[in-house]
Amino acid sequence: MTQESTTYASGAQAQEPAPAPPFTADELVARLVRAGELEVSGDDPAEAASYFDTDRFRFHGPDGFESDFAGLDAYFASLRAAFDDRSIRRGVIVAEGDRVACRTWIEGTFVREFTQSPAGPLPPNGRRVVFDLINIFRFDGRGRLVEEWVRVDNRDLLRQLGAEGR
Repeated sequence: MTQESTTYASGAQAQEPAPAPPFTADELVARLVRAGELEVSGDDPAEAASYFDTDRFRFHGPDGFESDFAGLDAYFASLRAAFDDRSIRRGVIVAEGDRVACRTWIEGTFVREFTQSPAGPLPPNGRRVVFDLINIFRFDGRGRLVEEWVRVDNRDLLRQLGAEGR
């Protein structure tokens, strides 16, 4: 995998990212799996936040959507509010250095308004919905998530949400 060179600015002083974390690939994957479980369930927000560098985290989503940790957390809150019987699975996992790439499936029954759908707020349709994602994550030297890139088939997702063509 080709490593990207990224520079972060902190005030007037630029810092290069930390070298590959002192975590094994299996440890990073375990941290990623746990962070996802907590965000989807909403069980322990403080523990969920501990898996992220909440100040530096950046999310790069479909259609140029960009967010920080607070925005990602708000998205998951809207998901929890709209869907019952939620679950998350990770598969086809590849880890190298400070990056983990995987497929992610988030499922739930659409029973209340989904305020952060790709088409804006949508009414529930009672159907089981599967978010089928491809993710790349980057960790810092402390094993915290600092960056995420996501791809999703919004056309399929909108079809499942009952908003095909929107």
